[in-house]
Amino acid sequence: MKDIRRSAHHRSRGPGRLAGLLMALLVVLGLSGSTAVAASGGTAQQATATVGVPARAMDAVAAMQPSWNLGNTLDAIPEETSWGNPKAGRELFKTIRAEGFRSVRIPVTWSAHQSTTAPHTIDAAYLSRVKQVVDWALAEKLYVVLNVHHDSWQWIDDMPADHDGVLARFNSIWTQISQVFRDEPRTLIFEGVNEPVFEKATAEQKTKLLRELNTSFHEIVRSSGGGNSDRFLMMSTEAGTPSQNLMDDLYTTIKSLNDRDLIATVHYYSWYPFSVNIAGGTHYDDAAQNDLDDAFARMRDTFVARGIPVYLGEYGLLGWPDHNHPSRVERGEALKYYEHLGHAARLAGVTTALWDPGTWAYLNRETRKWTDPALFAWIKSSWTTRSGTASFDKVFVPKSSPITAKGLTLNLNGTTFRGLWHGKTKLVEGRDYTLFDTKRLTLTARTLTRLTGDREYGVNATLQARFSRGLPWQIDVVTYDPPVLSNATGTPESFTIPTKYQGDLLATMEATYADGGNAGQTSWTPYQEFNMAFSPDYPKGTIILTPAFLKALRDGEAATLTFHFYSGATLKYKVTKSGDSVTGTAVKES
Repeated sequence: MKDIRRSAHHRSRGPGRLAGLLMALLVVLGLSGSTAVAASGGTAQQATATVGVPARAMDAVAAMQPSWNLGNTLDAIPEETSWGNPKAGRELFKTIRAEGFRSVRIPVTWSAHQSTTAPHTIDAAYLSRVKQVVDWALAEKLYVVLNVHHDSWQWIDDMPADHDGVLARFNSIWTQISQVFRDEPRTLIFEGVNEPVFEKATAEQKTKLLRELNTSFHEIVRSSGGGNSDRFLMMSTEAGTPSQNLMDDLYTTIKSLNDRDLIATVHYYSWYPFSVNIAGGTHYDDAAQNDLDDAFARMRDTFVARGIPVYLGEYGLLGWPDHNHPSRVERGEALKYYEHLGHAARLAGVTTALWDPGTWAYLNRETRKWTDPALFAWIKSSWTTRSGTASFDKVFVPKSSPITAKGLTLNLNGTTFRGLWHGKTKLVEGRDYTLFDTKRLTLTARTLTRLTGDREYGVNATLQARFSRGLPWQIDVVTYDPPVLSNATGTPESFTIPTKYQGDLLATMEATYADGGNAGQTSWTPYQEFNMAFSPDYPKGTIILTPAFLKALRDGEAATLTFHFYSGATLKYKVTKSGDSVTGTAVKES
């Protein structure tokens, strides 16, 4: 991988200073086509059309399924490697294609490489690097979506106060991009702007400003000629949000342009409390499921059913996976979300693009291997079929009390339950487990006694529930006892609660005052955000209370913390901040 990274760095240097200035001038004057931008070694490179592109936008977007985001790379600020990922190389796109993806979204932030003054020239070397990456992806027979990314909040957000200046800079970007890429194949798609917000504008002003940007983007690209005359163009709702009023606004804009080659794009990161684990959103429950179903129904009814294709430009969970921090979303609950999303997208006719921020989440950019292969298997399976799941992926068996039967509810999702396995051994219905009404699965006390063995804390065995199609659902048999918290002292900058987890896992934390008010930095709910207010450290046997949470506490007033664990256990703890000191006391059960 070092060789790939080194060669990519060499290629990114592009033309020399004099050649670069000349190139930039040609781009701004509209005198250079895409062949004018140097590829590796200074040799002009043009992507060839290697994919048969359907004439209709609806069919083309369907052919793009599934899609993947090259996140935190060319959109990183200020440079490609600034956010921890290596430079992208052609081998990366070979991997993406081999893994079953048919398109990639390449987010690009232009601000650090574009003059802030007229004529807002983009650095020629940077344009060359972007074109190089785009051409690599196209050469691997992938559709490519190229956009204007974090510029949306860096300077486009200033449009309410600096309308003419922002519009001129935005127009300059798309004038230059259009010229450089005008002769690329139709498998290259332009996306006007990522998640535009305009925070300081009214709702009415936001609608008007975004419509103006989308219209200007459309006019510039279409008037540039070449392959841009019928290139597919994507337009986003405000902030990429799939709410009804914002999608209605986008529908109005698209219809007004009378162009059959336009695509609507939105993003979806699940019901917010579940996505980040706040406000008690510890499970993929009815609220989270309904939020997803409603979002995709709106996409279908607003756009797809009326002849406008939808590209879900980003999806995932806002705080998961993150292999550098404790898992804020329980794994099995996350798998249920991804399984459901794939199904809902297929029903709605929506193409989905996984947001991949880099090595710590999905694809390791160095090894080009999935950081969590089992997670990717669930995502990939959801592209084509449903899988059965269950109410949870763990059965907790207390160590300090007699073993009794434990049950789970199967979520068949249109499948048929085929049996339960422990390794290569199929368990026997009636002896090892019972099944009531096709979905209430109960493990017998005898089976749990055998599976827990010497009953050490933690996972003692893993079962597989298999179904008529899709992937098997794993069920961990966990031996536990209720956790134990101990008294502690510290400061607002450093405070940890000694914790004997005893096989259990932390789900969430409530924080309240005696007067009923909510304690901590999140005032609208007593359930604080996982990893932002509190975080488990299982190896060290502690619960960390973050400085942000502690500094938000009322001085001298005790806050009652209620820790909820996935076994169902709850523990109370008192914490008081007094100036530069913090004291914590475990509350004994009465």
